[in-house]
Amino acid sequence: MLLQIDTIALQEPILEETQQSINLWEMAQYGGWIMIILAILLAGACYIFIERLVVIKRATKEDKSFMDRIRDYIHDGKIDSAINLCKQTDTPSAHLIEKGITRIGRPMQDVQVAVENVGNLEVGRLEKGLVIMATIAGGAPMLGFLGTVLGMVQTFYNMAQTSGGIIEMSALSTGMYQAMVTTIGGLIVGILAMFAYNYLVSRIDRVVRLLESRTLEFMDLLNEPA
Repeated sequence: MLLQIDTIALQEPILEETQQSINLWEMAQYGGWIMIILAILLAGACYIFIERLVVIKRATKEDKSFMDRIRDYIHDGKIDSAINLCKQTDTPSAHLIEKGITRIGRPMQDVQVAVENVGNLEVGRLEKGLVIMATIAGGAPMLGFLGTVLGMVQTFYNMAQTSGGIIEMSALSTGMYQAMVTTIGGLIVGILAMFAYNYLVSRIDRVVRLLESRTLEFMDLLNEPA
């Protein structure tokens, strides 16, 4: 009885020593070349997100007294001062107001069309890079699944090359790791890119509503009695 207890006690440290952990870097290395592509896509998505976030934040930064000053300049006939104020403000809403001011004296329909065209151009500039972000969000998981298929093919190939009908797990581990790791990597990149894309779209929608508000406010200003 004492001999059995001593044997079990000697085996427990051996079992504890065989339990090893794996860090993220080692896990990523098992993914092969697909993980490199996913890393590049993740870096690109992060760059687009930060760059667009700065641009959108700058587009929404505007002096609250901007339209009041524009109204005073137009009522006083100081068209050049109003245009200079728009150039100094340098925001999407200021750009479309500037275009509208340069069209003062023409039919109202022409003024509105010119302002709306500039608004569409400004929104297009804000959306620059979002197509790439959406492509990353949809393509990264597909690349991960491609790595899964390649890993499984490698696993079955190793099984087919085994002679004698004896299959060792060490011979299959590389393919299985690639199959699992690339799926995880693709899903992580895709999920992060999807959330970043939707957040940027929501911020751009706010800018669009601001431009629509400024357009209506400017057209009402032109319709005010002198």
